[in-house]
Amino acid sequence: MLCLLWVYHDFDWRTEVPKLGRIHGGWIALAVASDVLVYVSQAWRWNILLRPVSRLPLWKSVQAIYIGLFANEVLPLRSGELIRCYLLTVWDRVPFALVLSSALIERLIDGVWLISGFALVSLFVDLPKEIEAAVWILVALVAVIGGLVVFAVLNRRFAHHVSTRHRWSEAVRTVIEGLHAMGRSRSFVVAVGASTVYLALQVIPIHAMLEGYGVDLPWGSAAVVLVVLRLGTIVPGAPGNVGLFHLFAYLALHRVLGVDQQTAKSISGVMFFVVTVPLLIAGAAALALTGSEIREVYRRAHERKHSEPAPVGGPPPAV
Repeated sequence: MLCLLWVYHDFDWRTEVPKLGRIHGGWIALAVASDVLVYVSQAWRWNILLRPVSRLPLWKSVQAIYIGLFANEVLPLRSGELIRCYLLTVWDRVPFALVLSSALIERLIDGVWLISGFALVSLFVDLPKEIEAAVWILVALVAVIGGLVVFAVLNRRFAHHVSTRHRWSEAVRTVIEGLHAMGRSRSFVVAVGASTVYLALQVIPIHAMLEGYGVDLPWGSAAVVLVVLRLGTIVPGAPGNVGLFHLFAYLALHRVLGVDQQTAKSISGVMFFVVTVPLLIAGAAALALTGSEIREVYRRAHERKHSEPAPVGGPPPAV
């Protein structure tokens, strides 16, 4: 909230708000449509990662992701990541620890791509110093997750030596075996390639909003904004990254790309609205199909996180 107040404390509402009516509707439609496709492509990539251990229907993965995104918009600390993994466990009888390990691999792939994007962008523009800390946090996370994946791929036998006396032993064994299967599979390489589609689609809504607002910048500028946004919101925060999104979008537009202050602040707010409202609508619709409330789903997901994973083929709990 402090970030939001800092960005808009001197915003010229009287001058900037009337400009919103001049945004071309076609660009907004393109931004919304491509933002929806972003998460369909994420579900597709998720299915590819899980292919060595489970064949999942794409629709269920899409539904789980949108419910997770809805949770991220209304609950703090990105609770939706836990929820989407839990939902696949319930619907497709895949062990929770296994689905969670696939999410870890997703973050590893995204982290590597993002670090590469930062390195590439930094060759052409001076990025704000505020994101340097985020880069180091990301590097540390990628190193930890990457180390875990490499260990699991090379040391599958370790899983069979984990003591069965501890209540977490089955979860550890499942994670290691799942990482081993997914990390050594050809589908891992395909998933890395699919990530290019997932990331490229995220550039389109940003470029569409710039064009709709009449800011004439090349396509690469939208990629710069995406890199800064993703790095700036690495650390989980308020629901929907309110404030952090606006701050780093403003820094990218104004301090990196040279867009004037008032326009950069206006675009940041409109961009947040355009990418958030469709997620809330689609997520609410996906959640309504389950007949449950988001806090109840989160409670059950949190309980599953601290319990032994359900055996494959066992009866799924009701949602």
